[in-house]
Amino acid sequence: MRYLAYEDGGERVMGVLAASGVVPVMEVDAFYSDVAAAIEASRRVAEQAAREAGPPGSAAGRPLAELMQVPPVPLGARVLCLGLNYRSHVEEAAQEVPEAPTVFVRLPSTLACDGETVRIPAADRKLDWEGELAAVVGSPLDGASEEEAARSVFAYTCFDDLSARGLQLATSQWTLGKNVDGTGPMGPVLVGAEEVADPYALHIETRVNDSVMQSATTGDMIFRIPEVLAYISGAMRLRPGDVLVTGTPEGVGYTRDPPVYLLPGDTVEVEIEGIGVLRNQIV
Repeated sequence: MRYLAYEDGGERVMGVLAASGVVPVMEVDAFYSDVAAAIEASRRVAEQAAREAGPPGSAAGRPLAELMQVPPVPLGARVLCLGLNYRSHVEEAAQEVPEAPTVFVRLPSTLACDGETVRIPAADRKLDWEGELAAVVGSPLDGASEEEAARSVFAYTCFDDLSARGLQLATSQWTLGKNVDGTGPMGPVLVGAEEVADPYALHIETRVNDSVMQSATTGDMIFRIPEVLAYISGAMRLRPGDVLVTGTPEGVGYTRDPPVYLLPGDTVEVEIEGIGVLRNQIV
């Protein structure tokens, strides 16, 4: 199934995509309070919508274009990201292959949705793209094994880890450069893990104004999702709705000669096979 979240009457609602449009399931935080039950509820809702199928906007669904999307995770979700997790990117950045996952944190205030504009920060004009696969946790993990971590993945989506390189590279700490408001778009939907047969055999591509900047497969990851989730869960208890952003392949802007950065009016697209296209305009 495919999920997204939207605002409705002051509530954040999780819905499923059906032929007739977006069908509401339940409030976002309620959804993540018991993901297994929420998946079953979503299936029932989707089946009923299929029986009542009509045109978008019928009783069975609402047109996606009319909805104001919100990030499809709880308000308190942790966004845990990996740096230097593709061998090709390690090489282009002239770094050593890390011996352990390089984990950094994005604040929830950085999250944005498909179709939203992203503002270049006043403090740094060097905004760069990073197309990535993200995994959303569906069950608590505390000192988990890799097998438990693998079973915990609820869904996958596209993520653009837009980075203010001047701020990021000014010091050894990446926090400011990775936490400009609204620079973490995710979407266009969450794709249930049951629909992704092999998350390490997906083509991933980033385009800027239709020019291909990154083109790779997720099989180039150094540390895979279960290993990283288990590793993190040994330090902090992961909760349903937390997001793991798995790193970017080669082709980012700052390693080019000369460096290339995003400009107002640019459109960035991150496309991952089987998931869809995440599209955002830079302003």
